[in-house]
Amino acid sequence: MPVAPGPSRRFVAILITVSAFLAFTFVFSFRSQEVGVRHPLAGGSGAVPAGVAAARYDLEESTLTGHVIAPKLGNETAKAELGRAAWKLFHTTFARFPDKPTAEESQALNAYIHLFQRLYPCGECAGHFRKILDKFPPQVTSRSAAAAWGCHVHNEVNKSLKKEIFDCSNIGDFYDCGCADGEAPEGGDKKEITQARKKFDPPEDVPLKLEQEGWGRGG
Repeated sequence: MPVAPGPSRRFVAILITVSAFLAFTFVFSFRSQEVGVRHPLAGGSGAVPAGVAAARYDLEESTLTGHVIAPKLGNETAKAELGRAAWKLFHTTFARFPDKPTAEESQALNAYIHLFQRLYPCGECAGHFRKILDKFPPQVTSRSAAAAWGCHVHNEVNKSLKKEIFDCSNIGDFYDCGCADGEAPEGGDKKEITQARKKFDPPEDVPLKLEQEGWGRGG
């Protein structure tokens, strides 16, 4: 005669059954919602809180170009490490950007650059970089344009710090896109980057003056 399951086994069996039922109910109710109505900030009704949708897609100009948010960063070692990491992130992002982006993708990169500047943890560096963005707005029409622009503004910072100017024709070799073998993105070769860079070369009689505490110390 089979032995009746003990209290612990009975409890486990009930727990598994209830868990399976709840999981099934959750998945069924989640799939039954119309596509596009779910939002991470939505409540039980599935409705998006007022203003969230607009904030996601229609950023105000003041949000992109407003005041610097972070305070001054006094630690020079931290500032140098931050600068190196920031430039690596920037150049790698540009190297992986689509060579033929959609309008929405270009808009996303433009917003990313401006918000990155506002939120940069070194307040005085962010303020200096804002001057560069005002003079040389982000170029986001293609990977080549973005990479050339990124190299140019990096050199603008280098000039302010009296550092060596980087040869932008080698930017693709210096900052790897991180692609696996055989997966290098198409387009954006050295010739295209060099041609795109020429549009950013400012007249010699219009120098860009920045304090030497600039954004890329150590970059």
